Amino acid sequence: MPGILNRLDLRPLRPRDKHEPHRAASSLELFFDLVFVVAVSLAAESLHHLETDGHAAAGVGAYLMVFFAIWWAWMNFTWFATAFDNDDWLYRVTTIAQMAGVLVLAAGVPSAMQEGTLSVVTYGYVIMRLAMVSQWLRVAADAPEYRKTALRYAAGITIVQALWVLRLLLPDSLGVASFIVLALAEMAVPIIAERNAVTPWHNHHIAERYGLFTLVVLGEGLLGSANAIIDGLRDAEHVYPLILLAACALVIVAMMWWMYFQVPQHDKFGSLRRSLTFGYTHYVIFAAAAAVSAGIEVGVSQQSGGVELSPVAAAATLTVPVAVFVLATWALAIRPTARPVTNVVLPVAAGLIALSALLEMAWPTAGPAAAAVLTALLLVVVVVTLGAAGTTERQRGPRLSTKAPLN
Repeated sequence: MPGILNRLDLRPLRPRDKHEPHRAASSLELFFDLVFVVAVSLAAESLHHLETDGHAAAGVGAYLMVFFAIWWAWMNFTWFATAFDNDDWLYRVTTIAQMAGVLVLAAGVPSAMQEGTLSVVTYGYVIMRLAMVSQWLRVAADAPEYRKTALRYAAGITIVQALWVLRLLLPDSLGVASFIVLALAEMAVPIIAERNAVTPWHNHHIAERYGLFTLVVLGEGLLGSANAIIDGLRDAEHVYPLILLAACALVIVAMMWWMYFQVPQHDKFGSLRRSLTFGYTHYVIFAAAAAVSAGIEVGVSQQSGGVELSPVAAAATLTVPVAVFVLATWALAIRPTARPVTNVVLPVAAGLIALSALLEMAWPTAGPAAAAVLTALLLVVVVVTLGAAGTTERQRGPRLSTKAPLN
């Protein structure tokens, strides 16, 4: 086998040292993330269109299902790469094949969310996942100590992908139920596979990767802020309300960034259970952060009278995902080591942010920026509280850097 690998210029796909110093995201991983920028953007844009057309509930449901495919595809590659990335040419080609699957998935997002046509999204997702199967088969061949784990991953992923394709034959009435069953099956694969031998993830590297994807989803909010400015410059009648909305959007996204990176994440790992909790909970954080962009865009459309939602419902498209982000980030990253005042202020602030949509009822003449202003102010209170009260975790060490992991 070594002779064949040498002739093909391949390196064995062996586990990397989980304590490797100065481990940081590779250029291939950053390149890989770019296709998810496209997928997340299309999902947020489709959610915006559904919400402005008065289909908020259906839009949120479709968005959560599509975002699961985006998040799960990204997360599986990320955890595999932290353990086995050998950066040879076959690994790079297989990763690019996974990127092709994500692009196919992204191309099908609008039709999946707005028309219920799932074939393109499903095929793109399956392409991505089957490429991952080939990576696990390489591990099974090259790393005997992880052979059983790798084969369980390969078998589990393959079976679930076949079921996703068969799901296309089911009637629409079973769409949501079948999605829930298969999503749970996807999440069960790592739990079952890792029972034999836990793969060697690198704490600092994986924390950095999650931080980088947080920046990807928060970037959608910045796009919404920019669109508010662009529309304001085009519409002289509403220029000042739209500029105010854009400014609030920038503050909101900036405070969300500040809150997430306030404390380091690398010590949230340890046991398999803790690591899975960290990874799975981030679905809520990522989905909420990306949905903020749609809420900002709804506010822009509402200002011009192009929204078929009530003012309160339109404001809630922004305030609710922000509140969910605050609550999930607090529960996952901040609560365990925060001081009592922080653990009171943050959940209360999250509740007030969600309820700030009701300001549209009390002050209807203020327009869509009213709830955005209150949300921005409450987020400032959250960040100031974190800075003033501090956390025992932050006092022990520096904050997470997205440039290089801490060692």
